[in-house]
Amino acid sequence: MTLRVFYSDNYSVDLPQGHRFPMHKYRLLRESLLGAKILDETHLHAPSAARVEDLDRAHDAAYVRAFLDGSVSQRIMRRIGFPWSQGLVDRILSTVGGAVDSADWALQHGIAGNLAGGTHHAMREAGEGFCVFNDLAVVTLRLKSQNPDLRIVILDLDVHQGNGNAAILDGIPGVFVLSVHGERNYPFEKVGSGLDIGLPDGTQDAAYLRIVRALLPIVLRFRPDIVLYQAGVDGLHSDSLGRLHLTHKGLMQRDECVLSFLNAHEIPVSLALGGGYAKPITDSIEAHLGTYRVVRSVYV
Repeated sequence: MTLRVFYSDNYSVDLPQGHRFPMHKYRLLRESLLGAKILDETHLHAPSAARVEDLDRAHDAAYVRAFLDGSVSQRIMRRIGFPWSQGLVDRILSTVGGAVDSADWALQHGIAGNLAGGTHHAMREAGEGFCVFNDLAVVTLRLKSQNPDLRIVILDLDVHQGNGNAAILDGIPGVFVLSVHGERNYPFEKVGSGLDIGLPDGTQDAAYLRIVRALLPIVLRFRPDIVLYQAGVDGLHSDSLGRLHLTHKGLMQRDECVLSFLNAHEIPVSLALGGGYAKPITDSIEAHLGTYRVVRSVYV
């Protein structure tokens, strides 16, 4: 299989001094993937910019236009957690475009990834939780517009429940959203997905992996044509926003379990980077590297 991973320097944008979102992790991850020879330059491709018509399928058109032209309210930007800037607009169009490109490539070639995204908190009418537009919903609805019979699973293993996925995609035929997340973590008011499994604080590798393995036959029964895999690493024990107690080995075993299963059943998979807020951030980088080590071992 031919692996393609989408990345742009637009994925990082300047934030105010002391901002808690680790925006620099995207460039660090790219450099680390190349430095460790997990990927080389032939794997990395610049994303297309997301198209407004694709954004409008998942989001209220007035919100989309207000964010793009800078007239979005300060209330909404506070809910998102970033200050508005043209650089942020460019970033979001690139990261959502990368998600679209990744899914398109995966459908043709079996596997692809985006070194950003998984912005599963953004709702139809506004973003929240560091998520401006919901790339998973944008991709899903774009694919369904092209082929209404396509069957899509969103497998969301980020430690935070994908409330935006659930809210935007509820009732869409041929779409199944599964979420395994911290029960007491953000968002504190969950929106029900097709299947939600909430984990107690302090969950460790063995219990977590039992749950992930039990999910995979459920995924298969849905007969998906593609899986959008939100491979967040914020369940890591050192993550500042995670509250679980997973190890690097446990997260790699998770990815090995998921990706080997999907590959064995010839189900295309598109990877979103998801969350990672460890202190130090190098712990999150190492966990994301682990995901791509597994990708290379399973697919390439």
